Amino acid sequence: MEDFHEASRVLARDSSYLKIIGEHYGCQVTGRGNVIRLAGEEEAVGKAAAVVEEIRRMSKQRIYLSERHVRQTMKFLDEGNRHLIEELESDAVNVTKNGKPIHPRTPGQKRYVDAIRKNSITFGLGPAGTGKTYLAVALGAFYLRNHDVERIILVRPAVEAGEKLGFLPGDMQEKVNPYLRPLFDGLLAMFGPEEFLRLQQKGAIEVAPLAYMRGRTLEKSFVILDEAQNTTVEQIKMFLTRLGFRSKMVINGDVTQIDLPSHVRCGLIDAVRVLRGIPDIAVVRFSEEDVVRHDLVAAIIHAYEEDGKRRKQAEGTEHGNHD
Repeated sequence: MEDFHEASRVLARDSSYLKIIGEHYGCQVTGRGNVIRLAGEEEAVGKAAAVVEEIRRMSKQRIYLSERHVRQTMKFLDEGNRHLIEELESDAVNVTKNGKPIHPRTPGQKRYVDAIRKNSITFGLGPAGTGKTYLAVALGAFYLRNHDVERIILVRPAVEAGEKLGFLPGDMQEKVNPYLRPLFDGLLAMFGPEEFLRLQQKGAIEVAPLAYMRGRTLEKSFVILDEAQNTTVEQIKMFLTRLGFRSKMVINGDVTQIDLPSHVRCGLIDAVRVLRGIPDIAVVRFSEEDVVRHDLVAAIIHAYEEDGKRRKQAEGTEHGNHD
């Protein structure tokens, strides 16, 4: 039996974490007052204690915890990969205005961050909630703060929900802003409202619809194209060829959420196929294991992925019956 004091650091988040750990290792893990108590077979208690200690340490460091985070920690420790926990925690992508460090929280996020650092063009493919946009914005803010680039350019195709910019009220900035809210939220967290506004006014943060990229050369810029699954082949080719010296491009998208007309080829899928193997271009694929939102989001994504597989199998069987 082992007791851990300062249990409040773990229990303050969610007492269900202790139950998850206990069920995983087949021992009792309970919390009462300021003490966590473990009881059971010595080996099981030892493994559970190691996880509890990791979670307690993460809580002290203000690292956000979720059920998936707890399960990931158990997986790493069970496989003898504690170094992966250390790698994620030691990689500070940036620091928010409030002093909170931003770390990659999954191996997939770590690969993505490293790819952006090493390459001029990085494609991030995967479902919502995997941190693609937030991490790209955090890195862009880091490069801007350190004068590695002169501006951050936020770009997004405006075809979601069947809306076209010309039919939306307001000037260009007002029209584009709703589509770029996730990017703005990340920048506000990095810079705070006052500095964000100042940088935007001086042109260090620029917002533009994809169509406005034509004819430009983007030098000394950190360019983020979000929702790239809604670009056409012609649009993404035009965008990629805007790359200038000392610039980085991050192209994010979820190819399961394409809003283009059925007869229009997806530019993102085409670009990843055409550019495969070219030096200085990286492709990082996220999965449901990289989802860092509410645990239920990962379950929803998994359910839809499984449904998609079943549909493809059914279509294949149906076509086979006609051969």
